[in-house]
Amino acid sequence: MQNRQIVNIVNFIRAVEPREPIDLITPVKEQIALMKKHNLRGTFLLQYDALIDPAFTDLLLPLDPAQFEIGVWFETVQPQVEAAGLTWRGRFPWDWHAHCGFSVGYTPEEREKLVDVLYQKFKEVFGSYPKVFGSWFFDSHTVRYIADHYGIDALCNCKEQYGTDGYTLWGGYYGQGYYPSRQNVFMPAQSADDQIPAPLFRMLGSDQVYQYDCGTTPESGAPSRQGVITLEPVYKHAGGGNPRWVDWYLRENFNGECLSFGYTQAGQENSFGWDAMKDGLSYQFALFQQLQAEGKLTVEPLGDSGRRYKASYPSTPPSAITAHTAYDDPEKTSVWYSSKYYRINLYTDHGAFRIRDLHLFSPLLPDPFEKAVCKGNEATYETLPVIDGNRHSGGGVLAGGYLTADGELITEKMTFTDLGGGNALVRYGDLAVELLEDRIILTAPGEFTVENRIGRDDHLPTVAKWSENRLSLSYQGAPYSIVAAIGRFLSPTRVESENGRLELILYPQH
Repeated sequence: MQNRQIVNIVNFIRAVEPREPIDLITPVKEQIALMKKHNLRGTFLLQYDALIDPAFTDLLLPLDPAQFEIGVWFETVQPQVEAAGLTWRGRFPWDWHAHCGFSVGYTPEEREKLVDVLYQKFKEVFGSYPKVFGSWFFDSHTVRYIADHYGIDALCNCKEQYGTDGYTLWGGYYGQGYYPSRQNVFMPAQSADDQIPAPLFRMLGSDQVYQYDCGTTPESGAPSRQGVITLEPVYKHAGGGNPRWVDWYLRENFNGECLSFGYTQAGQENSFGWDAMKDGLSYQFALFQQLQAEGKLTVEPLGDSGRRYKASYPSTPPSAITAHTAYDDPEKTSVWYSSKYYRINLYTDHGAFRIRDLHLFSPLLPDPFEKAVCKGNEATYETLPVIDGNRHSGGGVLAGGYLTADGELITEKMTFTDLGGGNALVRYGDLAVELLEDRIILTAPGEFTVENRIGRDDHLPTVAKWSENRLSLSYQGAPYSIVAAIGRFLSPTRVESENGRLELILYPQH
C-alpha cells in the first residue's frame, strides 16, 4: 500500500428520518446509478432498520459484488433493540442521542445481543456475515466482540470533532487508518497482543487547515459544538458541495506526502435527501473517475482497503497529511503527523509558526464505556492532551506551542521530505522539524524556547511533577511523560533548546 492514494466511497442507509419527512429511497438509487455511470467501486452500510426493509435490500441484492460491497452501520434502532429482547428508550424509532442510539448506551452483555441480532439478520438477507462495520463512534467491548466472534476486515468511525451532534472524538489518530487498541479503540495499539486485527479508518475527509479549530477565537476560545468543513457533499460553502474546495482538498490531500498512504472517505448518508447531495456528489464522482484514470488515486471499497492494510502493515504505520495552502489563503500551511504513540499538528499563518496540537496515546487511558453505560445525550472519547490549540484557547490567548528565538528566525514556505521508515522532515526556512515515530526534533541556527500558551482550563492535564529532563502529566487518571533527550524544561509550559536543538521523546513513559 506504499504511497497509494485511496478513496473509499461509503454511503450508509437509514430507513427512518424522524426530524422531517424526506425521501430515503431516491438517494440510494441515485448513488448506485452514479457509481455505475462512473465505474466506481464502493461500499453501502446498512442500519438495522434498512436491513429489514425490502425497499432497500431489493436495491442492493442484485448489485455486482465486485463493484458494490455491503456491510453494516451500527446505530441502534427500535426494531433492533426489541429483536434483541431489550427495551427501547428513544424518542423515535431512530434516535441519535448517545444513551439510546449508540452502543455506549447499553451494558456489555446488551451490546453483544445487539451485534448478534444485526449480524444474524445480515446473514439471513445477504448469505454471509458482513466484513465491514461502521458507526459515528463505538466502544471497545463491541469491537472486540465482533473481531473475536465474527471477524472483521475494516472499521470506520467519525472524524475528529468536539460536541458536534452531541458526541466528542478528540485527540485521536487524525486521518488515514490505524490498528485500534483492544483496551481503547479510539487509540492505536502499541503492542501486537493489544491489537484489534483490522484497521479503523477515520471518515468524512476533514479540511486539513480549518476543521481543527473551526470557530475558535483568542477571545472566546472554541465553541462547545464544532462546525463542519469536510468532503461531505451537503456542505456547499467550504466543503464537499463546493467544486473549488473539492479541487483544493483533493490536490492537497493526495499530494503524495503521506509516508504510508493517502486516504479520504467520500459519500453521504441517505437521510440528507438527494437534492442536498446530488450536485456535490455528481461533481466528486466525475472527478474521481478522471483522477483514477490518470493514476492519481484509487477508488475502492472499505473492505479492500482493510485487507490490503492487513497484508501490508503488521502494526500501525506513521502517516502524514499536509496542506501547503489553505482553501482560501496561500499563506497558511498545515502538517498532521500521526503514529501509534502520538499525533501532532504543525501550522503556519503568514510565516508565523505554531505547534497547534500535540496529543499522546496510551493503553493506560481506558475506554470510558468499557463497563459503564452512557446515561445522557452526549458521549466523549479523548486521548492525552499536551498542546491543544482548540480547547486551550480563550481569554485573549490563541493556544499552542510558540517558538521564540534568541535572534531573528526566518520561517519561510514549508517543505516536506519523506525520510523513510515513517519519518519526515518539515522545514520552515531556518527551522527544521523532524517527526519520528516516538519523538520530535526541532533544530534552528541559534537557541530557542517553545512555550505552551494556555488561555482556558479545558481538556487540561494535571502536572504531576517536572524536572529539567522530564515533564510528568496525568489526564483522567492516566500517567504520561515527555522526556527532553536534548534541551531542558524551564517550567511545565516552557522548554529550551541546547545548541540550537531540542529533542522530545513522546512515547508515554511512566
